[in-house]
Amino acid sequence: MCNISKSSARGALLQQCKLIVWDECTMSHKRAIEALDRCLQDIQSNRKLMGGVVVLLAGDFRQTLPVIERGTAADEISACLKTSYLWTKVEKLYLTTNMRVQLFHDVESGAYAQNS
Repeated sequence: MCNISKSSARGALLQQCKLIVWDECTMSHKRAIEALDRCLQDIQSNRKLMGGVVVLLAGDFRQTLPVIERGTAADEISACLKTSYLWTKVEKLYLTTNMRVQLFHDVESGAYAQNS
């Protein structure tokens, strides 16, 4: 299932993991995220999603999708996390407050973000 041995240093590290943050996951092929799920299940000896480890997948699907060499737009969409079996199993949270504007009163960034 997973090419990381439970007895290796990397396996031991993953066994201790409580949280994994994957920023810009929307640019990753769904198979990479599915491989993480299978690997964590194997290393944690836990059949729950992501082996019971909390995984924060962050990204914006309105930005860059996975790049498929010599692929079509349909290929990129097909490689997207939203087409994975995992998509229906994850809890989706949406950020609605621009914290840069909120904390630093950066009106210029807020105006730019609203127009994007």
